[in-house]
Amino acid sequence: MSLQHQPRPLSWLKDLLARHPRLPPERQRALDLIAAIDAGGIPLNPARVNDIARKLGLDVATTAPVEVTIARIRKALAAPPLDGDATR
Repeated sequence: MSLQHQPRPLSWLKDLLARHPRLPPERQRALDLIAAIDAGGIPLNPARVNDIARKLGLDVATTAPVEVTIARIRKALAAPPLDGDATR
């Protein structure tokens, strides 16, 4: 009886996930917000939008219109990250 190496059933899934580094949480929140808006959603809480923008490093006034802040978030997401991280 020969002992052959049996492939592990979930090793392919682990390999697949290892190839795609996770995004920083603040960037993921911004992407989720933009995806929801693009799908037809309306941000109901301007403070949440401002918080996401601030965590991306944007200076946002509390009186800034939400539409302007969303446009700035889109622009920040389109630019490469400042820390040199390749996970855009």
